[in-house]
Amino acid sequence: MSQYNVLVVDDSVFMRKMISDLISQDPEFRVVDTAKNGKEAVEKTKLLNPHVITMDVEMPEMNGLEALRSIMANHPTPVIMLSSLTQEGAVETIRALEWGAVDFITKPSGSVSLDIYKVRDSLLEKLRMAVKTNARKMSAPIATHAAAAAPIFKKAEAGAAATFSHLVAIGTSTGGPRALHQVLSQIPANFPAPIVVVQHMPPNFTKSLSQRLDSISPIHVMEAEDGLPLRSGWAYVAPGGMHMVVVREHGKGYKIRLTKDEPRSGHRPSVDMLFESLLPLKELQRHIVLMTGMGSDGAKGMEALKRAGAVTTIAESEETCVVYGMPRAAVELGCVTDILPQQGIAPRLVKAVMN
Repeated sequence: MSQYNVLVVDDSVFMRKMISDLISQDPEFRVVDTAKNGKEAVEKTKLLNPHVITMDVEMPEMNGLEALRSIMANHPTPVIMLSSLTQEGAVETIRALEWGAVDFITKPSGSVSLDIYKVRDSLLEKLRMAVKTNARKMSAPIATHAAAAAPIFKKAEAGAAATFSHLVAIGTSTGGPRALHQVLSQIPANFPAPIVVVQHMPPNFTKSLSQRLDSISPIHVMEAEDGLPLRSGWAYVAPGGMHMVVVREHGKGYKIRLTKDEPRSGHRPSVDMLFESLLPLKELQRHIVLMTGMGSDGAKGMEALKRAGAVTTIAESEETCVVYGMPRAAVELGCVTDILPQQGIAPRLVKAVMN
């Protein structure tokens, strides 16, 4: 069996030892070296050419974000960030995902002995996924629409109509924050439909993601709240740890409902749960999108919606996916009307909804 070389980066001797020990429990991986700060990480990446890197954020001399930017610019390598559960940690994590990190894990909190196996399983799963990704896709600049250059005007211009005839639903997972950045930043402020989004991500991080997307998008973006009415010109991101569905209330339009029902296929929020909630809404022209991510969440829901009359069903093409899992599953089910690279998704939605 061939082994994948891992570079472990953390300023804590204890964390370097703990993470290295966790990784070494899987014969598929070998910790080729460790680094105590971002400067060492950049140097050792050039020297050792590891298959994947685990990267802490807060470090002396050069922090993890600075090291990530340098590595992705000069020696693209899959990077898994180690994030804290604080609000600041969430903001930094979203920035890291935009700058090219493949994914992240949260550092153990409280008693390490209680959390260690949970962290190990998550870390090894993400490492297996990371070594299969093309880091150059993550290092490519995000192509955004010119409208995104002046988001200051959006608040006054963005539509707030509670009546609409179109609805867009997007599902994504690994690589999703960059993909959502690219797509939502190209949607114009007068877009005459709401957009509902499921991004597989833990609680707290979805709030930071929503705030970041709102800052770079002509439309409004917010983390969804239970009972919130849908309005055109707004995008709603499902909170981590909660399923999001859309319901129609007679005389009151369309609203968001959040639940803590059991995970679907290991996910909460689940893309399939969101998509299935749109099945009864046949009076709306529904436009469904599946982007980069592991597994098949959303594919069966897209298939059901296609049979129920969805106008547009878009799968991100393999050429731009960080992980070609969820879109591939939909393509294999034969329910996709358009297979498009990431940068082509927003223009297709604009054409379908506004023309």
